[in-house]
Amino acid sequence: MARLRDGMESMVRGETPPPPAATLIGMRLESFADGEALVALDATAAHANPMGTVQGGVLAAVADAAMGWALMTTLGENESYTTLEVKVNFLKPVRAGRLEAHGRVKSAGRTVSLVECDVLSGGKLVAHGVSTCMTLRGEQATGR
Repeated sequence: MARLRDGMESMVRGETPPPPAATLIGMRLESFADGEALVALDATAAHANPMGTVQGGVLAAVADAAMGWALMTTLGENESYTTLEVKVNFLKPVRAGRLEAHGRVKSAGRTVSLVECDVLSGGKLVAHGVSTCMTLRGEQATGR
């Protein structure tokens, strides 16, 4: 777990770049604690769908990232994870501005974990995500 946390701390400090998908979208890991992570995105017109609101896939990606980083804080050495399912409820449209995705581990099982996320804009809930993840060990975790 120390290796994963070290990488996350380095990313928060800006010493190492975020994963390519995060860079493409413009999201960043801002902070984390045991079982929690905060991901931020400054949404612009570049994130919009044809109606001028932030594309649902962008909101889902930010929620997925927050949930993944939250789960990573619970993993042991030589463990990894994979997402089995993600569900996102879109509650309010967002046009632009700072989005904050607050991911938290709801239940960390030995193999299967449940993680959830609130996505906020201006302090208001705009989306809620839930993810089911599987912890990988041994050969399954090698190279991930």
